[in-house]
Amino acid sequence: MNDLPESAVNGLPDDPVDSEDAEVRPGPLWRHALWVLAVTAAGVALGWVGALFRIGPEEFGLPPAAPGALWPYLLGWTAIGLVLSAVLRFVAAKVPVYQPEEAVIGVVLIGTRLSLGWRPEPLEVAGLAAAGLLLVAVWCAVALRGAAVVRRTEEDSRVQGTA
Repeated sequence: MNDLPESAVNGLPDDPVDSEDAEVRPGPLWRHALWVLAVTAAGVALGWVGALFRIGPEEFGLPPAAPGALWPYLLGWTAIGLVLSAVLRFVAAKVPVYQPEEAVIGVVLIGTRLSLGWRPEPLEVAGLAAAGLLLVAVWCAVALRGAAVVRRTEEDSRVQGTA
């Protein structure tokens, strides 16, 4: 049986910087805008790379899944990713949010990958975007709720300490 504390891995204590999974991300507007652009670009690029075997020449993989141009889907998921990451970054600037990059990159990657390989109609892309927005909204709601609970417990402890 292991009697070591859970924070020690291989006998080394956790780095205090790494122990904070969620943190408030304040900063100037240009830093938020750069984060939004970088996260969106990463999600679209990874989705495009993931779909290459379906959109390239037949000798590199399967035959193309559907005919049509790729640019509308790339531009569409770039716009969707910008909106999703802006919403998540806005909340992350106010309260701690757990892994906002992974949430946005994952949604945009999956949406781009599916759209490039499947070439859905605009209504279906809108449905995928709505599902992504719902996921980001739930992600933000969980962060806001957690921050409210922490704030309430801190206020209660302050009131009890002064009484």
